[in-house]
Amino acid sequence: MEKTVPGIGEITKGLPKNWGRWGAEDEVGSLNFLTQAEVLRGIASVKQGKTFTLQVQMGNPKGDPVWPGRNQAQRMNVLDEGHFLCGKGPAFPGGLHYADDVMFMYLQGSTQYDALGHVWCDEKLYNGFDANTTIGGMAKASVLPIAERGIVGRGVLIDMARYRGKTVLDPGETFTHEDLLAAAKKQGVSIEKHDVLVIRTGWIGSFYDRDRVEFYKNFVEPGLTFSPELVKWFHQMEIPNLVTDTIANEVTVDPVSGAALPLHIALMSNLGVTFTEIALLDPLAEDCAKDGQWSFLYVAAPLKVVNGSGAPVNPVVVK
Repeated sequence: MEKTVPGIGEITKGLPKNWGRWGAEDEVGSLNFLTQAEVLRGIASVKQGKTFTLQVQMGNPKGDPVWPGRNQAQRMNVLDEGHFLCGKGPAFPGGLHYADDVMFMYLQGSTQYDALGHVWCDEKLYNGFDANTTIGGMAKASVLPIAERGIVGRGVLIDMARYRGKTVLDPGETFTHEDLLAAAKKQGVSIEKHDVLVIRTGWIGSFYDRDRVEFYKNFVEPGLTFSPELVKWFHQMEIPNLVTDTIANEVTVDPVSGAALPLHIALMSNLGVTFTEIALLDPLAEDCAKDGQWSFLYVAAPLKVVNGSGAPVNPVVVK
């Protein structure tokens, strides 16, 4: 007999929400926790001056890791030396030549921020906005307010793959907030209130070394798994931003309920936790393992896409 999957609204019923916490028109959610004092706390974590960028390459010849069903980014030249060689390039005084190109891609087809209204259930977006406001473009809770604000604070990297002695977690492998705390203890770092939580599974890095058919076969990513206790922990810790090296920031299908992506509702839609997905964390993790510094200044500014459900971003970490 086929299992009946409960609705996500039912699964998350009775769990904390931040709707109305920052006013009826708020569209940036838990980023409100990143006050000026939190920015200074992030700056205070800079010890060495090392910098890392977390975006995957766009238009990589090996492909781009994207959610199944989304097309890869496609870049193409519209002007280059070939046009000038055949006499079709524009003429400029002094003989200037130049190149131009375009890219066609999903706004969530690279390392990216989700808008808080990107997902919903029961006809309500984050903060109670009506789902009809998404028709034709996101009039409410789009990525634009997040992009206009920017994200700056103390980040902490938890390397779950390294903690479990693996290069990459297995498909569908789960972990909880208690696992995060145990890994943090082993790393010698603490997860503090208002930290930008960065979690490495090794998943996105493995994309470039694996057969694409094998990568997407029976697609179920590793990741955080839903529980009321985990949601309450995120609420208590007032986590503003969750960053992972997976495409969805959570195990694709919850192993208990069978629901797809319940944390997108419980954390992002209900608590207003911003999601940063498809980050490439392997070089940062390797360096953190070498020097033992797992906390840092985290800075990000997604593109300012009006009415967008998400936008590409290249986060910067300064250690």
